[in-house]
Amino acid sequence: MHSSFKRFTRRALIAVLRAGVRAAPAATAAATTPAAAQAPAQALARGAANPYQRGPDPTEASVTAPRGPFAIASKKVTAFSHPGIREGTIYYPTDTGQGTFGAISVSPGFVSPEATVAWYGPRLASQGFVVITLEISTGFDLPEARAAQLLSALDHLKQDATVRNRIDPSRMAVMGWSMGGGGTLRAAQQTPSLKAAVPLAPWDLGVDFGDVRVPTFVMGADNDFIAGTGAHAEPFYEQLRVEKAYMELENAGHFTFTSDNTVIARQAISWMKRWVDNDTRYDRFLCPPPPGNSSTIQEYRSTCPY
Repeated sequence: MHSSFKRFTRRALIAVLRAGVRAAPAATAAATTPAAAQAPAQALARGAANPYQRGPDPTEASVTAPRGPFAIASKKVTAFSHPGIREGTIYYPTDTGQGTFGAISVSPGFVSPEATVAWYGPRLASQGFVVITLEISTGFDLPEARAAQLLSALDHLKQDATVRNRIDPSRMAVMGWSMGGGGTLRAAQQTPSLKAAVPLAPWDLGVDFGDVRVPTFVMGADNDFIAGTGAHAEPFYEQLRVEKAYMELENAGHFTFTSDNTVIARQAISWMKRWVDNDTRYDRFLCPPPPGNSSTIQEYRSTCPY
């Protein structure tokens, strides 16, 4: 992303913060207990047959590689081809011999184009997911609107002629950066049937996420002056009462999440594989904390249920 665009986006986000923008609280879905919501995943014994397991046994090299074991293809989602979304790109495994895959929708941040989250598409899809990265309806959409678009994008995948037979509609997840991260948390709050959520440097105001029932991995950056972890990522993590993890990157900023990053990818892939695919082979990449040093990870916390 060009430095001029980053400077413009940073100024715009700071202006919103100073203006005290407050999005309306998202509607809360019917309550379900964490144990009930995640019983199938937790009941899956280590080593037991898993109908959702995809791909070879993971290794440190496989979860950090630029591409995973699946060959992938992509297709554009044309403007307004589905109610509730503008446009985007679908990335999907070409393999049809291993059954269906889980699906993930990804939102960019405030006044930011799809290109800022495009790298997550092939990175996740090549690990065995169908992924849609979004161009948000307007760059100024707040987290509540982004949540609606993330969920609408998942609905689109269920109907898209190319991928509808490749996905398991019962295994859906959401992910997003900045206000897209706030939208990710709101989508999880509204839809407890989702299997996983990964908010990246999430930004939101006036919402308590204590009723989220979706396993959630919150990521932040120590030098984020737009969605500072002390006001956003950390409080959101603390509010959660479900299986969760928190990672704060060292010497990183708000825009770190818009460029290919091995540490971010390693943990996002492992979280999605663990909860969307019920794949306990990925436990070891989540708990204990990943290998790192002062130049990569400043802090890592997790409920560590494994």
